Amino acid sequence: MSSRRVLWLLLGWITLLAAGEAVDAADRPNIILVMTDDQGYAPVGRHGHPWLKTPNLDTLYDQSVRFTRFLVSPTCSPTRSAIMTGRHPMRNGITHTILERERMTLDATILPQVLAQAGYQSGIFGKWHLGDEEPHQPHMRGFDEAFIHGAGGIGQAYNCSCADAPNNKYFDPVIRHNGSFVKTSGFCTDLFFTAALGWMKQQHAAGQPFFAYIATNAPHGPFIAPPENAKRFTDLGFGEQQAGFYGMIENIDENMGRLLAKLDEWDMRKDTLLIFMSDNGMTGGGSGKPGKAMGHLPDGTPMYPYNADMRGLKGSPDEGGVRVPFFVRWEGHFDGGRDVDRIAAHIDILPTLADITGATLPENQVEGRSLLPLLKGDAGDWPDRYLFTHTGRWKTGANPDDFQWKGFAVRTQQYRFVNNDSLYDMQADPSQTKNIIADHPEVVAQLRSVYDDWWKGTRPLMVNETAEMSPVRPFHELYRQQSESTGIPAWTPPKL
Repeated sequence: MSSRRVLWLLLGWITLLAAGEAVDAADRPNIILVMTDDQGYAPVGRHGHPWLKTPNLDTLYDQSVRFTRFLVSPTCSPTRSAIMTGRHPMRNGITHTILERERMTLDATILPQVLAQAGYQSGIFGKWHLGDEEPHQPHMRGFDEAFIHGAGGIGQAYNCSCADAPNNKYFDPVIRHNGSFVKTSGFCTDLFFTAALGWMKQQHAAGQPFFAYIATNAPHGPFIAPPENAKRFTDLGFGEQQAGFYGMIENIDENMGRLLAKLDEWDMRKDTLLIFMSDNGMTGGGSGKPGKAMGHLPDGTPMYPYNADMRGLKGSPDEGGVRVPFFVRWEGHFDGGRDVDRIAAHIDILPTLADITGATLPENQVEGRSLLPLLKGDAGDWPDRYLFTHTGRWKTGANPDDFQWKGFAVRTQQYRFVNNDSLYDMQADPSQTKNIIADHPEVVAQLRSVYDDWWKGTRPLMVNETAEMSPVRPFHELYRQQSESTGIPAWTPPKL
């Protein structure tokens, strides 16, 4: 055990003792957070998808507390950093997904470090995408187990530090396992779930509470699914990209079935808090262009992209760009089969888990609020609030202030104010079909004011804006060094 982790544990136990052991150890659940990449809200059977089959996600939906308006960021790195820190991604320095602007500030205390105070071990399996340089890697930031690919996707590489292992593929990928590369055999999503399950089994056998973060790169492009998953869609007449996208989602569902079955087999169901979500709105690349048929069912019915009647896709500040599924199951503690219509967001995950486990929040960092009262069904008069979205992604070297009023949104329970020129009543018009900005000048003035204040407070925390591009790709360099010295060993899957 590292000296840093020992310090976290000691500080945590001191805090708990000082608080009179506010949360009994027996009530601290194992925590599993499954987050898919680019799936969005609509591609789930229970959300009305017309041809996608997700029986295991449907089962989890039936058993869970469902947040019907759970909001994240328009793209992936920002959402991931908000989950890790409990605050808006731009306040973590993240204004892009590449170009050194995806690196989460090292000044933040992140989720596994927080949970370590309550005695948790933490593992990440899949996508990190918060910095490929060594100080930013998850095994350096509190994760006890790290089984990840690099960059924002398997095989991705950019002219900066953000790059996966060279020539990597979705099948048989090279994975960085606790700082060393291993060669795997199989499809990436299957591998991430297998690695996570094996690690969870070990923790459970040792009586060790754990946090398992399973962050799949699927169904992110390139849209490559196992052949048996893609075939159902090609047989229906879908193109290769759409078959890959939907096939990957059905493969994720199969792995969710494996996870649910193992929790039952290992008698962990009542001891485990399970969350399922996605990182941003649905991608248009794999799901098809809105309004354009992707093919026809055998009876001649045209197949149109389905986005649950929302405006916007991934990368948009509209509801469709940021609304995702958020299912929470903790049997015996939360009554499942229930919807929560209050707006909630990625910044709420850290304070919620800290509240559940009795961990102490880092000072002057967390902006979200604990959702525990909503999960327990006793929130009472839940106060409204403002949630802020910005797409970021301006060119490196540009002045961010030139983009303050572009690609942004402010959301309250009732309204979504977008790009300084549109206002929507999300309760009366959830599909954003009618711009009512001219009818509510007082609402617009208030939302402009709070957003301007938020921007001014956020601007000094955009610490990556002047970062120079790294002359090396860390994963490429480390892979080369290991290849030349010890080689890349085969990974041995755990026995489940």
